[in-house]
Amino acid sequence: MSKRGGFPGGGMPGNMNNLMKQAQRMQRQMEENQKNLEASEYTAKAGGGAVEVTVTGKKEIKSLTLSPDVVDPDDIEMLQDLIVAAINEAFSQVDSASGEAMSKLTGGLGGLPF
Repeated sequence: MSKRGGFPGGGMPGNMNNLMKQAQRMQRQMEENQKNLEASEYTAKAGGGAVEVTVTGKKEIKSLTLSPDVVDPDDIEMLQDLIVAAINEAFSQVDSASGEAMSKLTGGLGGLPF
């Protein structure tokens, strides 16, 4: 009986083996980058520093600081808007850092056929 398909000897050709090793190395680097990102903290301010928020790379709020000047019982909406703006900016920093880390890993993969 003749073999159908596959490669002679049943093994992977050299290029495929190298590609698998590169993929495994990239996966390890991605996991390491993810751990580093999650351990990082990002701080953003709004209202000229009246509201400051610090979040983790997991997008969990670690701290929120309000300047006494921004706490006006007659203008709660402004305070709410500043808090939302600071949180969104901090989350944007997390997204940007994550995107940069992925770009460094995948920068050389633009020529793949898929």
